[in-house]
Amino acid sequence: MKSLRILLALLFITGYGLRVTGYGLCAQHEHKKMYQCPMHPQVVSDKPGKCPICGMNLSEVAGVETPEAAVQTRGEPVVKIKEAQQELIGIKTEPVLVRPLMRMVRTVAKIAYDPELYKTQQEFIQALKLREELKISTTSELVERAGALAEAAALKLKLQGLSEEQIEELKSKPAADRSLIISDSQSPYAWAYAVIYEYDIAEIKIGQRITLKTLAYPNEEFSGTVKAIDSVLDPNSRSVRIRALIGNPELKLKPNMYGDVFIHIDLGEKLALPREAILDTGMRKIAYIDLGKGEFKAQEVEVAPEAIAIVDNQERKFFPVIKGLQENNIVVTKGNFLIDSQSQLSGGMSALWGGATEIKQEGETGVKTEHRH
Repeated sequence: MKSLRILLALLFITGYGLRVTGYGLCAQHEHKKMYQCPMHPQVVSDKPGKCPICGMNLSEVAGVETPEAAVQTRGEPVVKIKEAQQELIGIKTEPVLVRPLMRMVRTVAKIAYDPELYKTQQEFIQALKLREELKISTTSELVERAGALAEAAALKLKLQGLSEEQIEELKSKPAADRSLIISDSQSPYAWAYAVIYEYDIAEIKIGQRITLKTLAYPNEEFSGTVKAIDSVLDPNSRSVRIRALIGNPELKLKPNMYGDVFIHIDLGEKLALPREAILDTGMRKIAYIDLGKGEFKAQEVEVAPEAIAIVDNQERKFFPVIKGLQENNIVVTKGNFLIDSQSQLSGGMSALWGGATEIKQEGETGVKTEHRH
């Protein structure tokens, strides 16, 4: 499929004569001899040599349209495309703007069925009750033993994933949390256990809102809040478990149900490059800037991991810009593949970034190969 797209791009480009202007050429180049490929008229040089596309000898020509009207002040090449050709290609552009961005972490979740945690909570609550009762009717030694039992149970709760706040809340509870073992009217909520991998841990905070979707109710969403993050990393999966409290007034969520959790992380306002504008060469990321008057320039960019913004009530994907673009730069979001193909064929910056471009020239002793890096 990729080969077919490239072939179609080549056929279109060679048929419609898109061209790349030179590297800071001056008006005096109009008086030099010019050489052109008979098969690929977009290939123009001020030196004899061979076409980098088909290998044919360049022919000396008169009246070749040279780039004197498109001299670049910084010596950077641009691709020139007439307005009619832009419409034919379907080129679309949009400005790079500062937008409120967020990341979405998606992971798997399971509605808790946790008899062990239920049992530990019960031990903790009973130890606290016993300590209070012993304070009234017995010696301090027994009170200390009861206190030690409560502390041991509290540590066990922490190791099982409860936060300090949750352990503190248990002190005022008459019994352990029934929702850990059963779904009934006495606990109109559920606990979801979700896996967070190591590379996402830093962005997950207690109090963040989450959305849960289950296999049993694929068209419904359940909202909840992150209440605790396990204190120990699983060395095998390189992940930690989070616990989220989910509203369950209709008791639809049952222990051991599976689902997906979506956590939206606010990244603040950042300069945002549309995902469609990025071309990844494998070595670098490139975006094409619309300079106006039918001229497009390849620009290397440095971006942060993919993020999301709400545009016209729809989620769209963007890259936060670290380096390479400024606010209100106009970038190509559709048709950049064809522009990039032409840039590579004509030895533009994209070709140079992707690797060395060989241009064969006839020297005094034969054929030599020049590498541009």
